[in-house]
Amino acid sequence: MLELLPLVKPLHVLVAIASGAGFALRGVWMLRGSALLRARIVRVLPHLIDTVLLASGVFLAVSMQLSPAAHPWLAAKLLLLLAYIAAGMLALRHGRSRRVRAAALLVALGCYALILASAVTHRPLGLPSL
Repeated sequence: MLELLPLVKPLHVLVAIASGAGFALRGVWMLRGSALLRARIVRVLPHLIDTVLLASGVFLAVSMQLSPAAHPWLAAKLLLLLAYIAAGMLALRHGRSRRVRAAALLVALGCYALILASAVTHRPLGLPSL
């Protein structure tokens, strides 16, 4: 499995960027009330991208023997992922008003930024140790 790491890690980074960019774009469309949000490709493609993202992340963690219990930055990423998903659902589907959806969009994008920071620095929330 380790021989696949040089292929899977760049794939994981690529789909992480695609996932975040796609979410941000859909957030803009939501704020504008765009009909593009109802397009079939816009409803299906994010699920495909996120499935590849999750599968590649699990593959990397298992291959590199990374455990959230032993690596606080990974635990932080997983908790932030849950917050990102919840805020994203509120932003794109379940928010009762445009104001609630806009606030949830900002929270979700903030979670996404912290996930990236944790991934790059291997520190919880991407913060330097004090």
